[in-house]
Amino acid sequence: MAEDLTINRSTSKQAQYESLIPQIEALLYGETDFVANMANVAAALKEQFNWFWVGFYLVKNDELVLGPFQGPVACTRIKKGKGVCGSSWAQSKTLIVPDVDEFPGHIACASASRSEIVLPLIKDGEVIGVLDIDSEFLNHFDEADAVYLQQVIVILLNQYIK
Repeated sequence: MAEDLTINRSTSKQAQYESLIPQIEALLYGETDFVANMANVAAALKEQFNWFWVGFYLVKNDELVLGPFQGPVACTRIKKGKGVCGSSWAQSKTLIVPDVDEFPGHIACASASRSEIVLPLIKDGEVIGVLDIDSEFLNHFDEADAVYLQQVIVILLNQYIK
């Protein structure tokens, strides 16, 4: 089934999220395949916000392994506590990094990435993966992004059946 999103970049960031979130909810409704849903979430976010990179890493055998994403090729495996993604996993919390060059131990998968937000995917009290978003602009993400992206994660995880 073909799905079309209504994309409008001429409104505020808040309005863009408020328009996109119900569309993501409708897109995922009834679909229980987690990989398919992650792929559609990554595509929808990339399409709406035109960020440099949007994707997921999943916890497998005590490391993060690259999952569905949109953007240039990426690091395939990340150890717990390493880089922004590994740190978000280890700390079980959202990390907003205004300048990735100032983040201790940043893993430079793409030199064009300048700022980043990473949110853990927590299911039954355990981190099962992370949502990683990179921008080619400094200081691109803020608490509003964290709040709205957390809503997207809740929608995604509500469709997830282990």
